[in-house]
Amino acid sequence: MTKRRIDSGLCWPLPSHDYWSTPFAESLLLHLDLYPGASILDIASGHGVPAFYLAERVGPSGQVLAIDLSGRQVESGRTIQGTQLPWLRFECLDMRALPSYLPCFDRITGNLSVMFFRPNRYEALQGLVEHLNPGGQLVLTFPSFGTFDSLWRRIDQEMAVHGLLVERRRLEAYLAERPSAAEGHKWLDRLQLTRIAVTEYPLNVATGTGQAFLHHPLLRGGFLDDAYECFDDQGLAEEVMTRVSEDVESFTPLIAKRCVLSGWKP
Repeated sequence: MTKRRIDSGLCWPLPSHDYWSTPFAESLLLHLDLYPGASILDIASGHGVPAFYLAERVGPSGQVLAIDLSGRQVESGRTIQGTQLPWLRFECLDMRALPSYLPCFDRITGNLSVMFFRPNRYEALQGLVEHLNPGGQLVLTFPSFGTFDSLWRRIDQEMAVHGLLVERRRLEAYLAERPSAAEGHKWLDRLQLTRIAVTEYPLNVATGTGQAFLHHPLLRGGFLDDAYECFDDQGLAEEVMTRVSEDVESFTPLIAKRCVLSGWKP
């Protein structure tokens, strides 16, 4: 991410080259009510998508605290920031157990965040709402249940061909654990938020076959790693996944569901 001015006058736009975080951040911004002077807690902030954008929008009279559990990501955000936007801070904190000394915020945002709430997703969300000011808004995005369904079916099919019962059960359990839009709505309703909106936007992820698929920047280091983790024998995992990678046409297009949870604290 580099600082540059665009036609809108913003120096810190969402990076066009981030093909995963930016589309989710764009869906977040469709629902987020921003204004100059707002205080924002941005969880699972990574290296700053969309923290830099948020900081520029709230201006020097506002504040943005961007937190992530990864020290490497926090340092990356600080390096990108340099001496710019002094009302933006990056800190290494666990969003599932926020320290009591943190103040309350006008907005709490979290791009690609909900899947990191495990193992106690509702309790993690409850802790966030405790740090939201009355009249404040919570907006979170995540790839919801149903993301890449065609891929999971193809992997399960290949596991079945190899007679891999244990691996298939692990894959089934992994998929069943993924949060759904309906589940997210229940969380917000249980927390007694108002003006609840839960919306899904499709995102088509293009990929080639073979190694282009197995090392796709949006798949490896995330979704595909989850499939590999179903195997004790990584040699067998490579065999199965290689067969899957050679049959990309059978499960494309690959559709991710960008889910946005939005609610207001009374």
